[in-house]
Parts: sequence; C-alpha cells; structure tokens
Amino acid sequence: MKVKINSRKGLKANLSVLVDKKTIQKKMDEKLNELQNKIHLKGFRPGKVPPKVIKNQFGKAIYGEVIDGILKETSTKAIEENKLKVAGQPKIDLKTFGEGKDLDYTIELETLPEIKLKPFEKIKATEYEISIEQKLVDKRIDQIAESQQDYQEKKENEKAKDGDMVIFDYKAKIEGKDFEGNEGKGLQIILGKDLFIKGFDEQMVGIKKNEKKIITVNLPQNYPKKELANKKTDFDCKILNLKIPIKTKIDDEFAKKVGAKNIEDLKNLIKKQISSEFKGSLDTITKRNILEQIEKIHVLDLPSNLIDQELNLISQGQKKEDSEKFKDQNIKLAKSRIKVGLILNEIAEKNNLKIGETEIKSEIEKQIKRMPGQEKMVMEYYQKNPSAVASLRGALYEEKIIELVKKKISLNKKTLTTNEADAVIKSFTDKTQKSMDKDTNKNKQKKPKIKKKNK
Repeated sequence: MKVKINSRKGLKANLSVLVDKKTIQKKMDEKLNELQNKIHLKGFRPGKVPPKVIKNQFGKAIYGEVIDGILKETSTKAIEENKLKVAGQPKIDLKTFGEGKDLDYTIELETLPEIKLKPFEKIKATEYEISIEQKLVDKRIDQIAESQQDYQEKKENEKAKDGDMVIFDYKAKIEGKDFEGNEGKGLQIILGKDLFIKGFDEQMVGIKKNEKKIITVNLPQNYPKKELANKKTDFDCKILNLKIPIKTKIDDEFAKKVGAKNIEDLKNLIKKQISSEFKGSLDTITKRNILEQIEKIHVLDLPSNLIDQELNLISQGQKKEDSEKFKDQNIKLAKSRIKVGLILNEIAEKNNLKIGETEIKSEIEKQIKRMPGQEKMVMEYYQKNPSAVASLRGALYEEKIIELVKKKISLNKKTLTTNEADAVIKSFTDKTQKSMDKDTNKNKQKKPKIKKKNK
C-alpha cells in the first residue's frame, strides 16, 4: 500500500491510496479457499468444489466483498499512519479498480481542529446551595395530608358544602334523550374542586343525603364524542351519601403512612425533595455559565460536516417554515455544541477521564432507588436500549469534566432562600428567551438582495 497526501488546507485533507494487484489477488485467493469449505454445489463433494468453479459462479460478488474489506482496512491504516483525527465520515472516490488491476482511490476528509487549552483560572462562576424555609416544608406536608384526606359520614339532615364528599348515581339526558355513556354509579366528587364538569359542584351545595336533584350543565368542550361537546345536559342525580373531611393529624403515625420513619424524618425528606427541585435548575445555570466562558476563551475552526450533522439533529421534527425561521438560531446552537463538545473532550483526554461500567451501574441503581416499585422496568429499559446507556454514559462523562473544571476556576459558593432561587432561575430563563427572540428577529429582518439588471 502506498499513501500520498495530495493536499491539506485548514481542516480539509485529501489522500491518495494505491493497493497493488498482487495484494488484491492474494486476498481473492484467501477468500476462495475460505469459501471452498462452505459452498455446496451439485456434482461436487462438500469441501471439494474447485476455486475456479466458485470464481466462475460468484466471482463478481466475491471481488466486491474483497475490495470492500480492502478499502476499510487500508483507509483506516492510511488515516492512522498520518495521525489524522477524522471528523465525521471520510469520502472515498475510486479512481482505478477491477480484476487484474491495481486499486487506486482517494480519501477526502475533514479533521478535528488542534485544541490548545487556555488556563481556566480567570473563569468565574457561582455555585448555589439552598436554604429551605420551615413554612415551605410545612406547606408541602399539609398538601400531602390533604391528598391523604379521610372522611366520615355527615349527620342525616346536614347539607352538603364545599370540601364535602358527595357520593351519587346519575343518569344524564340531552334534550330528553339518552346518549352513550350517560349513566354513572357511586361517583365521588369533592365539592369546590370542580373536577367533574364545570358548574356541577356549585349546584350540589345544600343537597342532603337520599335527595334527588336535576343538575343542568354543558358538557365540556373536549368531550370525547365531538357531536355532544358543549351540549346542554340534564343530570338526574340520586345522592347516596355525604361525607365530611376529618382533619388529618400530622404526627409520627401520619409520617409512617407516607413512607417516613417519623415526622422529623418526613420533614428532612421533604427538605431534600424541595432542595433537589431547585438544585437541578441552579446547577444547570452554573454549568451553562462555565461552558459559555470556556467557549468564549477558545477560538476554533469547526469541521463543516459536523456542523451539518448537528444542524440536522436540531432541525429534526421542525416544520420547514420553523426550520427557516430559526435558521440562524439553529446554526449558532450547532456551532456552540460542537465547539464546547470538542473542548470538553480535549480536557477529558488531557486528564485521562473515563467512565467505567461501575459508574454506569451505580447511576442506574440510583435511578432505581428514586422509582420504588418500578425497579424491573428501569433495569429492562437500560438492558433493551443500548442508546439509553450511551446517553447515560455521555451525561456522566460531561458531569465528570465539569466537576474537574470547577476545581480549576474561581468558584464562589452562595446560599439562597427559595425566593432568591426563584429570582435567579427566572432571570436566567428571561435572559435565555431574550437571546432566542433576538436571534429570531435578526433572521426575520434579513432581506434577499435583488440584483438590478443593466438596461
């Protein structure tokens, strides 16, 4: 094999590769000998079919398979010998080929840019911790208590009011006629929540046990049978029972019912839950801030084919008009993702960072613990989806790199109240949206240049 670099400009390179016919013939002979033990032809004993006969019958297919193997082997070797880091899929162009001829072809490719990492000491970022107010914990516990609400029967002549549970049967009619699904037995509603049909609850207020009442409301706009949507409907209701809510006593027994050891343990679990809800968003803000600065201090030429690939991924699922509307925005995002990805990968290589199978297994186990009762489903999801494992590996890899970077930058730690955290998250969201709107408006303002013809 002879390799020659024809040209190398920027990130683009063009190589010529020549494989002599003797090498090709040797590979052909090896393949024919291999097939001799596998092919069964009428009139020949197994393993005794002459290579010439095999070649006469399957020559073209065998030659194609051999050439395909030689192309893969020699192109990989040519790239490795010239120490080229390839970006995307190389393009191979056959110049000369055919039985009894040398194989002459060119490889056209784009290489990854050489990255010289800048010092990170000047990068500044803030990492946030959350201080959870007790009133927020109490409010969350009250909500849990409300969802676990117990009820007891009301006295015989007591009237229904907001907050009470009403249990009833009904038969509904539209213009005096029955319709499919117009009956219900033992339906339970909590008055005041308005979860059945809008306007239904308020007409139930004041009703007593064993009474009958016709309630008239319009069926909802999103009713499954479209022809009945928004139709005026009479519900002939028979009240079976009325129940009043019992105030839930928030104590150790209550805590045990919802899966905690005691009330203090429940409060700690709620604190962790609220903290986790905020921490995810705040950690994203810190990470985005760091990545933006890393991107800013590095100047790189980016392989056009990688930009195109990323652009296709971003545009997937977008309508044609949306793809055009957000064109500049998508290109900017594609370039940013590739640039940051290349820099992070360089940081990882320089520091020999890797993700082992133990780390992936540990992360899956963490996810399983967060989803009690669904352990088997989570495990099967990763077992049956290699792409999900690859995605998880990528996320852990990036997280590991970011943690390393945090040790090298000027990282300020700040504790926020939940109100302050809300303000930081809102400010970040507004800023991101403003930037997106700006890019969209820029794209709208671009007008095509019309060349005037000389008269």
